[in-house]
Amino acid sequence: MAVVRNIQLKLDVPEDAHSVLDETFEQFRQAAQYVADAGWSGDPTEIEDTKNTLHDQTYTAVRGQTSLQASLVQSARNLAADALGNCKDRILADGEKASKPEFRGSVVVYNGRTITYNNDHVTLATVSDRVKAEFVTPKDEEGTPFAEYWTSEWERREATLHKRNGTYYLHVAVEKEVEPADSSGKLTENGVVLGVDLNVDGYLAVTSTGAFLGNADYLNHRRHKYERRRGNLQQTGTRSAHLTIKSIGSRFARWSSDYLHRVSKAVVREAVENDCTAIAFENLTHIRERISNASKFQQWAFRELQRHIEYKAEEYGIDADMVAPAYTSQRCSHGDCGFTHEDNRDGEDFECLKCGKELHADYNAARNIGWRLVQHWLKSGAGRATSQLALKSGMLNANGDYTPSALRG
Repeated sequence: MAVVRNIQLKLDVPEDAHSVLDETFEQFRQAAQYVADAGWSGDPTEIEDTKNTLHDQTYTAVRGQTSLQASLVQSARNLAADALGNCKDRILADGEKASKPEFRGSVVVYNGRTITYNNDHVTLATVSDRVKAEFVTPKDEEGTPFAEYWTSEWERREATLHKRNGTYYLHVAVEKEVEPADSSGKLTENGVVLGVDLNVDGYLAVTSTGAFLGNADYLNHRRHKYERRRGNLQQTGTRSAHLTIKSIGSRFARWSSDYLHRVSKAVVREAVENDCTAIAFENLTHIRERISNASKFQQWAFRELQRHIEYKAEEYGIDADMVAPAYTSQRCSHGDCGFTHEDNRDGEDFECLKCGKELHADYNAARNIGWRLVQHWLKSGAGRATSQLALKSGMLNANGDYTPSALRG
């Protein structure tokens, strides 16, 4: 099982190499912007974010307009495609307004073909010759990310070069294969839990860190729109209508699967960014009754989203654990309160009748789901007394001790 971490390294770039790196920043920005312009459409449903399609539309032109080598052109395309996809999600899924991606900052994305790692320096591809840049390491490296991850045990992967206030920084993804959980399903070390509340309406997924992801209502709307069109075509009864039904069915299946993929990727990214070792869900076998009134499509989407999250999390060495769902939506997750009553929740609103705390109901449920796993670890004797629940504002450990974000290392 692969575990991925990201570390930031300060670079000492020779003065005479600044101009060529700065030109590389600019041409990389121009390449990404060209792709974003090509993929953007005034109609949100027509935004093109498929990398292969964008490659066919832009690669030759970008190569002709810049001095970037092929791999850097591809990295710029990927960056633009991701930005277009995020805009598309915000517009279609979350109902937000989004403008065309505009690339203004200094950033270049490097892969194995454009960066060479050494113990004390890297060489970077540019619009001209390669540039050698040495690492600026802390005087006392003990306990730093550099000391922990810049070792032979971790494989160095993709990196992103940034320039801030005249200083160059390299953000490097490092990866290591680790042993999975043992046969009992328990890890032997303490960890951090991300609680996740999944839904068939409203937000698809809400995390204990306060991330509201996806729009189940929009997903259902697209499904209803597809069903209406299919019904109208079925009434037509022609061969052409039959072929159209197959075509729109395939398109909708691809779209819905891709949409769930994006949401699951965002959930796992939230876990990675908070250094979580586990994601907690409600036990699917225990919540079938709660979603029994949902359509077959909604039930499929619920299960599929959970499945996507589980296998994507595994790629980062993050477990997916299940907890009993009883009262997670009725219990107050604030501090030591824990007051549980069915009248605490009213639709999307949660207001504790005892302590008065007001939260979004799904966010409150996500906190309870994650907390239940932390408490389970503590009570089961799994050796995780210092396990923590990842919250929007900090960490809460199994003993109830809270650490604000600003105080965490």
